[in-house]
Amino acid sequence: MRINSMKVLGQAIRARRKELGYTQQEMAEYCGCGTRFVSDLENGKETIQFGKALDVASMLGLDLSIDVRGQRGE
Repeated sequence: MRINSMKVLGQAIRARRKELGYTQQEMAEYCGCGTRFVSDLENGKETIQFGKALDVASMLGLDLSIDVRGQRGE
C-alpha cells in the first residue's frame, strides 16, 4: 500500500486494528496512548504526532518504508 497522506495511513491503521479484533480503546491501552489519538489517527488528522503514529503502526505489526519515486524496491 502506498502511504501518501495521513488519511491513507489512518485507513491502514484502522484496517489492521479491525483485522486484529481490537477496539479503539483496547488499541489505545496496548499502545500507551489515548483513544482520542487513535480516533484522530484513523481519521487522518494532519497534525498528529508522527512519531507516536509510527509507534502505533509498529505495535500493530506494520512497517513503513520510503522508496524513491520511479525506482523499484529491491
